[in-house]
Amino acid sequence: MPVEKAIPSALGILSPDIRDLQRGDEGSVIVSIETYALAVPLARPIADATAAMTHWTVPVVEIRTADGRVGTGISGVHCAPELLTDAISNYYADALLGTASDDVLGTWKRLYWLPTHWIGRAGVVHMALAMVDIALWDLAAQRAAVPLWRMLGGSSGAIEAYNTDGGWLNFSEADLVRDLQSLIDRGWRRVKIKVGKSDWREDARRVRAVRRAIGDDVTLMCDANQRWDLATASRMLPVLEEARMDWVEEPLHADDLDGHARLQRATTLDIAAGESIYSYQQFTGFIAADAFRVVQVDATRVGGVTEWLQVAAHAAARGLRIAPHAGDMMQVHQHLVGTVLSEVPALVEYIPWTREAFVERSIVREGHVERPQAPGASTAIDPAARERWQVPGVGGTRTKD
Repeated sequence: MPVEKAIPSALGILSPDIRDLQRGDEGSVIVSIETYALAVPLARPIADATAAMTHWTVPVVEIRTADGRVGTGISGVHCAPELLTDAISNYYADALLGTASDDVLGTWKRLYWLPTHWIGRAGVVHMALAMVDIALWDLAAQRAAVPLWRMLGGSSGAIEAYNTDGGWLNFSEADLVRDLQSLIDRGWRRVKIKVGKSDWREDARRVRAVRRAIGDDVTLMCDANQRWDLATASRMLPVLEEARMDWVEEPLHADDLDGHARLQRATTLDIAAGESIYSYQQFTGFIAADAFRVVQVDATRVGGVTEWLQVAAHAAARGLRIAPHAGDMMQVHQHLVGTVLSEVPALVEYIPWTREAFVERSIVREGHVERPQAPGASTAIDPAARERWQVPGVGGTRTKD
């Protein structure tokens, strides 16, 4: 990547003119940026403790370069995709057009320190940065003519997955058991259920019923989606320990570092969190406090591949498990897991909701995700899917003057 030749302030904030100092070869220059969103229907209505859904929405950015390549960045949201596409079109596009797409880290820093930083170093603005960063890594892997995982030095073997597409909170207890049993009958050995009912006793009954039904040989996780307070989580811990739960995910509000640390100290189970943590700095705080042991860093929530790699390396160096939350429905994460040095086996979350939206669809056999082989990050959108599911009125195109 080109080296920055000037830093105009002690803070390292780069002026717009820095783009003239950061060109790679002419083919890598960004000439247009297009944004849009897809609303992909789910096979069935689902609900967790915070949301009920019939669709999963995929905001998209396509970054075109002078050599004709297109890098695609994606996210995943319950609602309001226009907030992400508008952030890119209205605030990031001017800082991108005419610059070198292969200056990935330099671009990340420039976008991060735009004035939007002061209103969005987490949440919408940061997720928009993630989309751009994913698109740039997609372009970089295309230019290297390798899949992203190979460019990052990842292991080539299939990656074990756990199934999140079951165990929903809107299912009756009987339907919950049947749903998970059907996953096990199809070969899944790791499954997750949702908890977070208004009465914790109902959660306890459902957890016990599931463990009785699936037996001892299947790994079981649960996810409260932040809906417990510390008292409720503490009441549930003996039940979850009895059920030999592998991890308890987002038991408390995502920003409650002290609560997570107190809960982790109180149990032999692993606490998991990360889908609602948006920065390397916040992750390091949780890790330093021993507030969790399963790090669910999501490239669509932190600042894309660039920040994901930093978080994952930091967590792996401390012996923690890395099991990314897959807001991208694992299209990008199937490349990222297994790319940092760790003695803990790689694990990826399997959610198949948007597979048909992509040109290169993930391949899962016997609970393992096979590494993609085509160059890039597996994010290119199938034109037929765009025609079917594009959200009207969201996004637009910006071009270099």
